[in-house]
Amino acid sequence: MKYILVTGGVISGIGKGIIASSVGTILKSCGLHVTAIKIDPYINIDAGTFSPYEHGEVFVLDDGGEVDLDLGNYERFLDIRLTKDNNLTTGKIYQSVINKERRGDYLGKTVQVVPHITDAIQEWVVKQAKVPVEDDGVEPEVCVIELGGTVGDIESMPFIEAFRQFQFKVKRENFCNIHVSLIPQPSTTGEQKTKPTQNTVRELRGLGLSPDLIMCRCATALENSVKEKISMFCHVEPEQVICVHDVSSIYKVPLLLEQQGVCGFLTRRLNMPMETRPRRMLTKWKEMSDRSDRLLEHCSIALVGKYTKFSDSYASVIKALEHSALAISHKLEVKNIDSANLELSTLQEEPVKYHEAWQKLCSADGVLVPGGFGVRGTEGKIQAINWARKQKKPFLGVCLGMQLAVCEFARNTLGWADANSTEFNPDTKHPVVIDMPEHNPGQMGGTMRLGKRRTIFMTNNSVLRKLYGDAEYVDERHRHRFEVNPELKSHFEEKGLRFVGQDVEGERMEVIELDDHPYFVGVQYHPEFTSRPIKPSPPYLGLLLAAAGKLPGYLVKGCQLSPRDTYSDTYSDRSGSSSPDSEISELKMPSLSNE
Repeated sequence: MKYILVTGGVISGIGKGIIASSVGTILKSCGLHVTAIKIDPYINIDAGTFSPYEHGEVFVLDDGGEVDLDLGNYERFLDIRLTKDNNLTTGKIYQSVINKERRGDYLGKTVQVVPHITDAIQEWVVKQAKVPVEDDGVEPEVCVIELGGTVGDIESMPFIEAFRQFQFKVKRENFCNIHVSLIPQPSTTGEQKTKPTQNTVRELRGLGLSPDLIMCRCATALENSVKEKISMFCHVEPEQVICVHDVSSIYKVPLLLEQQGVCGFLTRRLNMPMETRPRRMLTKWKEMSDRSDRLLEHCSIALVGKYTKFSDSYASVIKALEHSALAISHKLEVKNIDSANLELSTLQEEPVKYHEAWQKLCSADGVLVPGGFGVRGTEGKIQAINWARKQKKPFLGVCLGMQLAVCEFARNTLGWADANSTEFNPDTKHPVVIDMPEHNPGQMGGTMRLGKRRTIFMTNNSVLRKLYGDAEYVDERHRHRFEVNPELKSHFEEKGLRFVGQDVEGERMEVIELDDHPYFVGVQYHPEFTSRPIKPSPPYLGLLLAAAGKLPGYLVKGCQLSPRDTYSDTYSDRSGSSSPDSEISELKMPSLSNE
């Protein structure tokens, strides 16, 4: 097993996740099996109780793990399926050590950070690195480990010490460290400054880890003189200083690293048996990233949410929209709208914000209401859904978005003026959305309906069923505490709101569709978590097709964007898709007629 540790310096949120994913991608393109582990030094057991403003969205895995959004990057880039144990937190480590101490496993010894915590970290990494993450069940050969936060943080010290010891346990040829650092460029002089990088590398070396590659995050390409300066002061060769400047698409980052010889360096440094065949997977990435630059037609989607001030709050949603826009050859414009600004109370207090929000909504080609929790902004979301339904604007509601679509329909079509979710109004006379039986209100973490669950399509003429390739059922990831009240189902279906997808037992409403509407779909699950760059999520693809006026033509053609299988994948054959050896058809998607 080869281990690649990715650390960060100067500031957090510098792009370690994208770089770790990109390193994994170029290694996978060489025929290696790659897995990934994200270490978060916070004391929380998992990301489940975080506000999206803390660390961005909470990403959900097949096994119900609520984890850091970087695991979403790993899954999308590498087309792998991770488990909750691929996200390691201080809380998980301390919990496991304390449990051992309570059982008496330490035989009366004093339990300390060194060696007990550091040993537990190393054991966790070694055990998890061997877990297969692809459909073929083969044990990974390379494990990319990303250490969250920045070097020097008090909370990350035990992890740094654990890896200082680990590098000697697994031997030098099996462990290397990539350090990601910021190269600021003050606008006053425009000069690229190396001092922060010198300081962070000195600190890392002082803690016992010596970087093999220094990845420099900068606004513009790194000047040669700056590269040589970093090489001289940070005790590395110039070829070990890699420039990762800002690019138009994150899919260009693997290509950027490949061009600078990262793959060759890692091959030599870790003595890995790489395949010498042409890297067709990277050719696909290049075609995909180039095409994203050449798109001429635009499509705008109004994202009506509660956490719109921080783009990472809806990271997977935005990625799923991007994947779908790329598939139909449109440039995506996401119009972020704080749902509270659509409410009448805002009209009284801040009329300018109110009118701006409505102007954004009315000028969008489609409307998306994502998942969320809490009552703030829900009335604004209901207003947006009402507008999309009446104006026949393409609409997709995800999780809470679907529940509110049911509330809106109950209020304005069924005439139940106080219809609501018991989450927001426990005393409503028309509880159209209710608590699920397994929800434990006394405990917040891990008590939701989480992870991969099956949805059965109840009819043959469902739009979403067609978008899924006429599948009888789909397996998608869930994260919710409330559900549509199944007792009221018949009232909705009489008026044209159909529950076309239900769970295996037929008790839970999973998919809604509205008759006589171009595209009005709600899903209880979160399809964005399984979207991939060249395998877009069907509900999101449907929204983009409808917003671009191409959905009828797409359905008539049997849900094909081109005669050849455009979705022959970027990934290797191990993920159930095309082999890098196989001939790759050009990634061209003809414009669709508006029939």
